[in-house]
Amino acid sequence: MKSNYAANAAAESRRTMLMFVALLVVGALAPFALYPTFLMKVLCFALFACAFNLLLGYVGLLSFGHAAFFGGAAYVCGYLCKEQGWSPELGILAGTLTAAVLGWAFGAIAIKRSGIYFAMITLALAQLVYFLAIQLPFTGGEDGLQGIPRGKLLGLIDLSDNLAMYFFVFGICMAGFALIYRTIHSPFGQILKAIRENEPRAISLGYDVHRYKLLAFVISASLAGMAGATKALVFQLASLTDAHWHMSGEVVLMTLLGGLGTILGPAVGAATIVTLQTQLADKVGAWVTVIIGVIFVVCVLAFRRGIVGELTALRQRVTGSHS
Repeated sequence: MKSNYAANAAAESRRTMLMFVALLVVGALAPFALYPTFLMKVLCFALFACAFNLLLGYVGLLSFGHAAFFGGAAYVCGYLCKEQGWSPELGILAGTLTAAVLGWAFGAIAIKRSGIYFAMITLALAQLVYFLAIQLPFTGGEDGLQGIPRGKLLGLIDLSDNLAMYFFVFGICMAGFALIYRTIHSPFGQILKAIRENEPRAISLGYDVHRYKLLAFVISASLAGMAGATKALVFQLASLTDAHWHMSGEVVLMTLLGGLGTILGPAVGAATIVTLQTQLADKVGAWVTVIIGVIFVVCVLAFRRGIVGELTALRQRVTGSHS
């Protein structure tokens, strides 16, 4: 029994190492084959979707308020970099911390509810943030914050160069992915899965379920904010779209399409949606939303576990039949 467990753990460790090495290699070579700005958008939304998946896929909490963290961090980072002259790394850090504080406030109010009640509370709170984004003077109202400077990383590296900016974004997103992976595969992550599977049993074992849920919510909100702040620097813009409830719905779509409860599934879903939006926008205009909706319906009906989930299940069936 112990030898089988050790063998499985060693195999899992090797697969993880290969996965991160492959991501690093592909990420390092990608900007020389594809447009860096497109890749940076994919990376930002991939981090956003993976952060959301940490909450929905591993805790079982469906939040419709993650746009508040994404957009709120974008506005804070944009304002500090544009109006206060902060460096890009400090702006992103400030945006991330702002999202963490918002996450704690949202979680403290909503975490004691579950199901549709939790989702509606997070949606209502996110709409308050959206209202503030329209009304507060520093946000630019409907015009948003435009002309946000990318600045110089550590005062040395000029991020106005697209390639330099890409590798900065790539480093941030890889750090975020590593943190999510470590969280999931830690004792804390195992408790989160236990709460998702059987919350009454977790309570009976003596775990403070609300505290664990709140911490998971704050981590998810922080990483969503990091993605939003980074996107604001990439496009030099923080707009109402970032804080709108449609953004919360879009990240749900990305997560479900790629594979709920999988490591790379949300990133694959984000890459798919961003690619479709980019490629189809000029060709079909507003119909791109309808096309993406049809694709989503087909995937939900035919591939209930998402793209990565179905591929993983297929691999397990193949390896199982050969063993």
